[in-house]
Amino acid sequence: MSKFYVVGTPIGNMEDITFRAVRILGEVDLVLCEDTRVTKNLLTKYNITTSTFSYPSDNLKPGADKTNPKVEKILKMIEEGKTLALVSDAGTPTISDPGSVLVAKIKETFPEIEIIAIPGPSAVASALSISGLPASDFTFLGFLPHKKGRETLFKEIMESERTVVFYESPHRIMKALGSLEKFMPERKIVIARELTKVFEQIISGPPVEVIKYFTDHSDKVRGEFVVMVAGK
Repeated sequence: MSKFYVVGTPIGNMEDITFRAVRILGEVDLVLCEDTRVTKNLLTKYNITTSTFSYPSDNLKPGADKTNPKVEKILKMIEEGKTLALVSDAGTPTISDPGSVLVAKIKETFPEIEIIAIPGPSAVASALSISGLPASDFTFLGFLPHKKGRETLFKEIMESERTVVFYESPHRIMKALGSLEKFMPERKIVIARELTKVFEQIISGPPVEVIKYFTDHSDKVRGEFVVMVAGK
């Protein structure tokens, strides 16, 4: 029976990868990835010559993968006894990542397969570790919906007694901050931007102060954002 590895990769700084991850990526028959160009950059840095294969990402949704030819090809390789590794473009696969659907399909098709986690970076854990907010108990929302249900989620965040964490894009971060100011103007929020990268930044305070910062520094409204909201 083949093995299937879920491998954490760097979220920015390419040095943030474990010795075990490098070894496994070099030993498996194939590396499944979102974007082969991104993954090959990482593999090249560590002199890993394993071939890559892009698995469905944006179009991989629950219930829609049964006739996907790429999924069927992955299942066929497992049936043939090949050992595969799954990576995302950044961080730990399946966490706010479509790879979770692929793993579920593999478990359904091959109940006896050994699926092994190779731990690595996570933007959620990294951001919380330097936030100063309580992190023994928190709620992670992933990426918030663009429209439907978005306001309802902010109302739920307002009522939460736990720290709430979510991801946001540069195109919607100001809108998200506006919603936080609307529903919880006194609540402390912490923004982690571009974690582990050259321009890594932490901004904290009530929503109005954070909004003012990004309004005054519009050049900072770019990159990847982790938003953390203190419980009430």
